[in-house]
Formats: sequence, C-alpha cells, structure tokens
Amino acid sequence: MTREQPTSGGTELGSFLRARRAQITPAEAGLTVGPGPRRTPGLRREELATLAGISIDYYSRLERGKETRPSPSVVDALARALHLEQDEHAHLRSLAALAARTAPEPPTPPSRSIRPGVKLLLESLRPNPSHVVSRTNDLLAANPGGLRLLAGMEEWPVRQRNLARYVFLHPTARTLFHDWATQVRGCVARLRALAGTDPDAPDLTRLAGELLLKSPEFARLWERYDIKGHSHGRKTFHHPDVGDLTLGYQSMELEGTPGHRMVTYYAQPGTPEPGIGSLQDSHPGGFVGTGWRAVPDTTCGFSRPGRWPRPCETTT
Repeated sequence: MTREQPTSGGTELGSFLRARRAQITPAEAGLTVGPGPRRTPGLRREELATLAGISIDYYSRLERGKETRPSPSVVDALARALHLEQDEHAHLRSLAALAARTAPEPPTPPSRSIRPGVKLLLESLRPNPSHVVSRTNDLLAANPGGLRLLAGMEEWPVRQRNLARYVFLHPTARTLFHDWATQVRGCVARLRALAGTDPDAPDLTRLAGELLLKSPEFARLWERYDIKGHSHGRKTFHHPDVGDLTLGYQSMELEGTPGHRMVTYYAQPGTPEPGIGSLQDSHPGGFVGTGWRAVPDTTCGFSRPGRWPRPCETTT
C-alpha cells in the first residue's frame, strides 16, 4: 500500500499556520514567559499545540504537510489559539478543506473577458474613476479617470498593466499613495489568499514569481502570509497632474466572472473634488480597454506546482 503524499494544499496549510504562529507573542496568547532569550519570534510549536489542546507531534505534522485531514474542531481550536479574525478563520478552514483532497484539482483557467454591460457601467460612472481588475489585479478595463488616477500606468503597454506590479515596480507609485505601506499590504494580502486556495494557478505563479524576484518589499510581505484585504475606505493621492485627492472607494465582486472586481472612487459628501473631473481630460473617449501579457518564466522554483519559492537572490 502506497503512502499518500502531501498535496500542495497541505503545504499551504502549514505555511499559513507557521506565519500566523510567528506573529502572535506568548503574552498576546495569555502565556507567561520565563527569563532568558527566545529564538522563536512568536509562539513555539509546543505552545500553540498546548493552547489548541492537541499533541505536539500532531501539530508538527500539520505544519510539515504530513497530516492533511484536521477535523473541524481542531481547525477551530487553532483559530482560537492564534486569535484569528473572521476572514482569517474562514481562510484556515478553506486551507484545511483543500489539504484533505487526495489529488489537486486542475487550476482554474483565468479569463479576461469583460461583458458589454460592465463596459457600459464603467462609462456611466464617469467622472468617478472606476476600473475592473482580475483576481490577480490585472487591469482589465477602466473609464478614463480610472486609468489616469494611477499616474504613469498608461505609459506601460496595456498587457503589462497590473495593480500589484504597479505599486511595487512603478517609480510613481510610492509618491502617489499617501499611505503606500497600507496599499501594498492589502495588495499582497489578496494575492496570498488566492495562493492558499488555488496555489497552482498559472496567472498567480507568474506574477508572484516576478515580484518575488524584483521587489524585496513584496518578498517580505509574502512571507508574512497576511490575507486581510480592503474592500472599502478612503485613500489620499498626491497626483502629479491634478494635485492632492482624498477619495472614498468601494470594491465590488462581479458575479458570474472568475474573480473580477470593480473598484470605484468617489468624493466624500460635502467635500467636492474638482480633480476627479480633470482625470478624464486626457481621454475624451469612453471605455478604455486593456489587455495582458504573460511574464517570461525566469523565476526561481516554480517548476514544482504548489511550491512557493523563497525570495531569489540576484547579483549585479
């Protein structure tokens, strides 16, 4: 009888548990720490196992991907011990369900087709900047303001336009966003959540591989395994063409699509932003279509599906 091999889902479950364990201190978990230095930045394996009421050996096997069928009660106990929030708890349950599969399902093929009705919606939302992005933040479509709000994005070939690539690699992005650090954390969190539930997705592995290679900041945030994104709120832009803008935004899932989202920006009530109208001046036409380009697979370690590489070192 052959022994089952850990699936990529089991690997992702262990990665998530390790990352969350490293980010909760013994004091936050209600433990009293004795004197002397600790080599572990967060909880030790045995401490988390004790808090969750499971054996150290069983927990170690979970982290290493050797145990892939944790019961719902074990998953919930780990979530409580790690003080996971609701969306993190849901993600842990999804990873546990994925790990229990004996064979991975074929990756979901990405789609970048935009329905005519969505294009009309983008046009009707003018002058509010609006755009549609894929599950990996490819910029699929935008009204004029939605493209120009991302200063410098239109200088890139349409098939390279991706919000994650933009915030990490475009030189304008760091000064455009008033709180660039918050922006990039939310961007990586969405990609990390997708990596947990669809680790073999080719569109994700290409993008993540490129950014792991080119951006140390992306690599650091990727290792943290945060999965909490932002669906609404306020952003302040220091736009080189129209000046400072503080806008509310709302992200909306488009049902019937493979993970497409529409993001719309608006002026807060009582605080008109004349700059919103100025954003469409360079595009007197309506809907702005975009495309995408596959990034050459020059990344490290992506020949093994479901195995996310550690950041690559480059020499100059």
